[in-house]
Amino acid sequence: MTWTLPIPLQTVGLLIASNVFMTFAWYGHLKDMASRPWYVAALVSWAIALFEYLLQVPANRIGYGHFTLAQLKIVQEVVTLTVFVPFAVLYMQQPLKLDYLWAALCLLGAVYFIFRS
Repeated sequence: MTWTLPIPLQTVGLLIASNVFMTFAWYGHLKDMASRPWYVAALVSWAIALFEYLLQVPANRIGYGHFTLAQLKIVQEVVTLTVFVPFAVLYMQQPLKLDYLWAALCLLGAVYFIFRS
């Protein structure tokens, strides 16, 4: 007997992992490579982004059919904010602001509208 995770869990898990890579690819260079030329940061970011795509593409392929295209996009946006806030606060040392809460509430509205029957 083989056991597999439910499709929503597979999809969200892969999207979370891919977003960690993408967040570092997009923003990590601002802290770690600030003194390097932009093209060095771009090459490093592209290398990191490869791993993001190796997780994100399967996530969307697994999830598509269980989720609609619009639902996949909104799930991605929720995951993006969920990954970005700890990254910004813990790694980039940005202040935790209520604006993140307001953004999350807006995304909850998007989730409601896109997932309602």
